[in-house]
Amino acid sequence: MQTLHFDSSDIGATEEFLSRAYARMRIGNGTPDASRARIRRDVMPGVSVDELDLDFDMSYSVTPLGRICLCVVHEGTIQDHGYARVQDAFGPGDVVSFAPPELPYQGRVCAARYNITMLDPALLSQVAATDPKAAPGPVRLTGHRPVSAAAAQHLTRTIAHIRDHVLADPDVAAQPLVTATASQHLAAAVLAAFPHTALTEPTATDRNDAHPASLRRAVTYIEEHAHEPLNVADIAAVAHVTVRGLQYAFRRHLGTTPLAYLRRVRLSLAHRDLLDADPSQGATVTGIAADWGFYHPGRFASLYRAAYGHAPHRTLAGS
Repeated sequence: MQTLHFDSSDIGATEEFLSRAYARMRIGNGTPDASRARIRRDVMPGVSVDELDLDFDMSYSVTPLGRICLCVVHEGTIQDHGYARVQDAFGPGDVVSFAPPELPYQGRVCAARYNITMLDPALLSQVAATDPKAAPGPVRLTGHRPVSAAAAQHLTRTIAHIRDHVLADPDVAAQPLVTATASQHLAAAVLAAFPHTALTEPTATDRNDAHPASLRRAVTYIEEHAHEPLNVADIAAVAHVTVRGLQYAFRRHLGTTPLAYLRRVRLSLAHRDLLDADPSQGATVTGIAADWGFYHPGRFASLYRAAYGHAPHRTLAGS
């Protein structure tokens, strides 16, 4: 994980930093008597999360980022934001996708405090698949506003969880399973929030391919590789089915999803490690949970209690 801090009242230095951090841009200060910018950037594979606090009005013009760029406004406003034929303005509580990865955009930040989360568009294709007839190619977002207030809130909470429970702790963020799991959760939340080209329901071919042999290949792969970063696309490739076919096979034969099954396997491995660990040697529940991709301690404790009937710290203490 990488962390960057920027704090300056020099508008030229701010423009240079933002151009390095995002893409080439030109900015203009609409309030010359104020120019302080405070920025923190945390980075994990495929995802960056920035918190920006600007006490001045700033116009921006940005070249294509090649990444999905999400914005959550905390305070202030973003005015005259536009790309292609879209023109919009955002205020506190809004969460939006700034522009398709291949398009430039422009607008004005008006003394705002906001979050920018950027992710590799390929992450969307790791958790869903495009309908080859309707929209061949990788999964794409087709709108910049969320489909519902509930979906927007879920995405905002997901971003906050990654910021506060993964990126805020270098030891947790150093775990490959944690960053892989967190990035997949973010991609799934993005797809739940915005209209997109993904096809989630299985086709007739997917249903035909979702036979027990495919499921056995997938289950065996998950159980043998649970210690590695995995995504649905990886598992589907090994099972020789599409992502939709894989999801249908798990739902039809096991009543669950591939990622839920992977989580169950990792939970059992965390249970094994808790039994074998020695707390006097520094073993902790949080550390063992992170080893197996569980980056939210409260969520891990809830899952563990549901599976084993007591809190994980009791298992560790008893071992």
